[in-house]
Amino acid sequence: MRTHAERHETQCPEPPGAGRAIVPEMETWDALRARRNVRTYEDRAIPDDDLDRILEAGRRTPSSMNQQAWDFVVVTDRDGLRELARTWRYAAHVGTSAATIVLVVPTSEDRDERDTLQYDIGQVTMSIMLAAADLGIGSGHASVGDQDLARSILGLPEDRECAIFIALGFPVGRRLEPMRHPNRRAFEDVVHRERW
Repeated sequence: MRTHAERHETQCPEPPGAGRAIVPEMETWDALRARRNVRTYEDRAIPDDDLDRILEAGRRTPSSMNQQAWDFVVVTDRDGLRELARTWRYAAHVGTSAATIVLVVPTSEDRDERDTLQYDIGQVTMSIMLAAADLGIGSGHASVGDQDLARSILGLPEDRECAIFIALGFPVGRRLEPMRHPNRRAFEDVVHRERW
């Protein structure tokens, strides 16, 4: 009789390339320090195995009550990417990306449900971006201004909406490396221990 782990592995095998990183010896801490918003990309495709690994990182993200109330639409077609870029004035980088992952959630008028979805989508976004950084792939998010246009381009049902776009591609110029001095508020200004 097969164990649960063996059955699970058969049902949910690791995506191709799951055991390797493109950036040699990249560790979680390095990926955290290397990740930055990238909005200018080389004109080259992301290998399918790497894209699957990034998507698997998103799929494995925790969610409130394990709802997993998301779907991912992956767009790699250049015309489709250009169309998506038209949905928001600050989404031009989507049109030049190698791939864009659209995070799709159920529509809801319930504020508590929307707040939960937004938190969960934030977690998914960071999982995807860190997995991409681990592979040396840059990422940049974009909001969605015109939901009707996005829904039409992607063929989404009426009860779904686009939460966010995550554009992916290999950075032009400076590759992803751990940053020694990121442009962030000082640690002492951000961290409060025990009380404000």
